[in-house]
Parts: sequence; C-alpha cells; structure tokens
Amino acid sequence: MQEITQEIVEEYKERNHITHNEDDNLKRLLSFSVSAIRSSCGEFDIYGTTDIDNSAKELVFERTRYAYNDAAEFFEDNFLSEITGLALDIEMKRMENATTTTTTTTGGG
Repeated sequence: MQEITQEIVEEYKERNHITHNEDDNLKRLLSFSVSAIRSSCGEFDIYGTTDIDNSAKELVFERTRYAYNDAAEFFEDNFLSEITGLALDIEMKRMENATTTTTTTTGGG
C-alpha cells in the first residue's frame, strides 16, 4: 500500500479549506480512499503526474471528502461515470503497455 505523506494531507486540507489539525484522521481516510479507488479502477500513483494519476488523485480526494462528511455510501453513485472512465483509461494503458512489451520482447513489429 502506498503511504500517504504529509504533502498529500496538506494538499487535501488546502483544497477543502480545513485549517484545524486532524492530520492522522485525514491520512487514514486518504489511505482508505486510495485503496477503494485502486480496487474499483486499477493501479495508479497518487504522486504521479500523468493524466491517469491526476484523475485518480481527484477521485481519491472526492471520496475522502465524502468519507470525512460521513457520506461515503453516496460517493460511488455520484461519481460512477468518473470511476468507470478512470477504470477504462487504466485498463487501456495497461493493455497498451502489455502490447508494447510483448512486441519488444518478441521482436515483432
């Protein structure tokens, strides 16, 4: 599991205008959200800079916002199209990488 750093916590707090200190709780919620989004969509790097990583981070932040407000059960229904889109993007990238790796290692092309 990818560790949530203070940098991510601070970014989340700034985005959601949270000024008081409850960093341990936010780290826990962010970690749960990373796991949930990975489970639904596939692998990503929350510290990455690709479009996929940025979209995944956005969903992690949104799911954390829902969890923080005791409404996590509504997240999936409200973000279904974004979750589906991210899952498709991740799978397409995985297939593209697998094809490239297979072509390169077998000498095809």
